[in-house]
Amino acid sequence: MEKTTDGGTVSTLRVPLDSALRGAARDVDEGVVVTAVGPTGVERSGPLVTATVDGRTAFFTDPDRETVRGLAESLADEELPTDGADGVVGHDIGVGTLPTPDGGPLSVGTRRVLGPCGWVAPDDLDALGGPTRGDPRQEVREAGLLGRGRGDGAPDRPVVDEWDRANDADGDSVVVVNANEADYRAEGDRLLLESAPLTVLDGALLVARAVEATDVVVYLNEDDATARQRVEDAIAALGEHDGRDDVVPEVVAGPDQYTAGEMTMALEAMEGADRIEARLRPPYPSEHGLYGRPTVIHTPRTLAQVRSLVRDAEAFGSRSESDDPGTRLVSVAGDVAHRVTVELPTGASLSRAREAMDVEGRFKMACVGGQFGGLTRSLDVPASAPALAAADLGTNGVVELFDTGQCAVETAGSRARFARDENCGRCVPCREGSKQLLDLLRDVYDGSYEADMLRELTRTMATTSTCAFGSEATRPVTTAMDDFETEFRAHAEGRCPSGACDI
Repeated sequence: MEKTTDGGTVSTLRVPLDSALRGAARDVDEGVVVTAVGPTGVERSGPLVTATVDGRTAFFTDPDRETVRGLAESLADEELPTDGADGVVGHDIGVGTLPTPDGGPLSVGTRRVLGPCGWVAPDDLDALGGPTRGDPRQEVREAGLLGRGRGDGAPDRPVVDEWDRANDADGDSVVVVNANEADYRAEGDRLLLESAPLTVLDGALLVARAVEATDVVVYLNEDDATARQRVEDAIAALGEHDGRDDVVPEVVAGPDQYTAGEMTMALEAMEGADRIEARLRPPYPSEHGLYGRPTVIHTPRTLAQVRSLVRDAEAFGSRSESDDPGTRLVSVAGDVAHRVTVELPTGASLSRAREAMDVEGRFKMACVGGQFGGLTRSLDVPASAPALAAADLGTNGVVELFDTGQCAVETAGSRARFARDENCGRCVPCREGSKQLLDLLRDVYDGSYEADMLRELTRTMATTSTCAFGSEATRPVTTAMDDFETEFRAHAEGRCPSGACDI
């Protein structure tokens, strides 16, 4: 939040936590409030520094130490520096969310969940309005909030159903924050933990009250050292707050493996299993989960939405207004200069995410949904889960943009190879089906395109696999066949239309 100097002027300089520029700002004057913040979700050529005076904020991308020192000196004189700024935005004094400029990636979508990112210090609970109180079940039930992300216990389904199941089960419940995402294209969860971890922990404690959980566990990827440090600092801040909960979250780390993010394989990893495999369902984790306890599993994205809903149910929306109320985080990757994570209302078109970034070449296609997303020529589809499912696109919050140099057949094949190499091996449809899938795609390069066999195999895998890994691994292939059938036939004839494959 903005603070005042001795003269009464609101003056704050915000510098990224992991930037060497912080020292340059602090050396100038004790009257300058320097706030160390997390990332905004926009990857640029360098750090973003903002200077705020009395409801006006100037943005500076990749400034050097001398520039930052000059910004601090201007703030010490109660003047807003604007020379060399990338933009200047007016806003209410004391606003708790990053003001958005009129143009550029930060202007795309909304910043409800992402609001504190790049604006509020990750461990500043007071700047977020303190802990959120009460039992969230009524608001969440009325709104119809759906789970977000492949590691969620209720992906694209009403989360309150899992809470009810946990409440009906025997034993002390536990809440797991599943933040182990090894697909580094999906940046939404990692961004929240690095920049606004308290919003995630606040949401987790709300869920803990709803299911009377005695423990909250944050499950991270072992390689996410920054996220872990920010979460541990946020937990310490919670413990020091006067309104703290009795439940103290703890942090554990799991392997940097794609499968370890699936909700039941996450439980296996947390229990220390030598071989991580998917669990059969039923029973569901909410009935028999971590060490046999009723376990509610949500991603950071879902928990931040829970907090957003309880804080402002009217602005959040309800099931009467949308079949997927709230917002969704979308990370833009692929053939782009820098990755960006934006927040879109679920009724907004995915094409708005494309506005946040230019494709380096001429746009050909997109893969929507991460590792096992769907290939498509068009992004003119709402960001809501039901709309994405109807278009056979994934909902894991990733849009990869590809130029004309990318081959749809090769893209589908590389993801089929990933499925063959990385599946847990528990069930036959996924273990053996992924092998056969890759073999049939290799046959295309040898002149044999068996479309009917491919479609029957993908149907079997999608409907009989134990977990979402096997059922979703077919999506890149089926959607590539739907939208790029001519490329498959061209490869069978010995040529690659995009020129990417050596045939």
